[in-house]
Amino acid sequence: MISRPSAEDILNYRHYVTDAIARLVETASDTIIEKIAPLIALGVSHEEQHQELLLTDIKHALFQNPLLPAAYEENIRVKTQPLQALKWEQMEGGICEIGNPGGEFAFDNESPRHKVYLHPFELANRPVTNGEFINFIEDGGYDNPVHWLSDAWEMLKQEAWRAPLYWRQDENEWREYTLFGERLINLHAPVCHVSSYEACAYASWANARLPTEFEWEAAASLYPREGHFLTNGAPSAPAPADNFDRLAQLFGDVWEWTASPYVAYPGFVAPEGAVGEYNGKFMSGQMVLKGGSCATPAGHMRNSYRNFFPPQARWQFSGFRLARDCA
Repeated sequence: MISRPSAEDILNYRHYVTDAIARLVETASDTIIEKIAPLIALGVSHEEQHQELLLTDIKHALFQNPLLPAAYEENIRVKTQPLQALKWEQMEGGICEIGNPGGEFAFDNESPRHKVYLHPFELANRPVTNGEFINFIEDGGYDNPVHWLSDAWEMLKQEAWRAPLYWRQDENEWREYTLFGERLINLHAPVCHVSSYEACAYASWANARLPTEFEWEAAASLYPREGHFLTNGAPSAPAPADNFDRLAQLFGDVWEWTASPYVAYPGFVAPEGAVGEYNGKFMSGQMVLKGGSCATPAGHMRNSYRNFFPPQARWQFSGFRLARDCA
């Protein structure tokens, strides 16, 4: 509830680091620039990650305040267009290339690019919505162990989960805490702040599954990287999709849990030195998420981007879409 050090001290330190890096770039020789350029690119992209993490942490910290304050503004506009029925887009599968193809910055965990074989599958045209998740809750979804993995069921009981993080039921109304204060849940917006465990339980309840990260990436490669992202540092909230003529909201709004564990790609070798600990050290006990969220900087996302969190994590802007095998 109380930040230490002060905001002023943090900003002073930030300016100190920025000024020092600027002086280094301005005065370094070409040889030094060639050596440090990859590190600076990594640092910039890492800072973009923390722009998002700052928002997730601010939201979580303010949620602990019983007054449920609004962090940014009171009068945010919320889109309320009618919900489109969930439809299934069939993907042919086959041999697909996965991973970063080069030509732009990428983290080491996005390489090497390699081939995978995908069986034909179907992908939902949009993420699961708040209203649909409420149906799961009201059908006893949190009370039925049939739909939950063993570890998930133990976590549910331990943490007394009854709904996504930041949700509460006020008489017959569902409300959620947002960066703009507490408000009625937008039933047509993608469900957010659910764990991988909850996503898997819902998928079981819906007679479906989560897509693998390879299925998701193969589908996303067919579409432009456009979506509802963080813009000019101004946060927003997950919103209903605008266009359902194709797979909608692959990028932005909510990170999408996949069924894939976060492990190394074939041939992955961690770089030497401290940079080698950036991603490789975490390749255990985590699940992959794809696509970015409404709190992700707009230029930060790629088809091959691999976010990862433990399956019980809920404070990230994380949702999911369904997949299923073709009959």
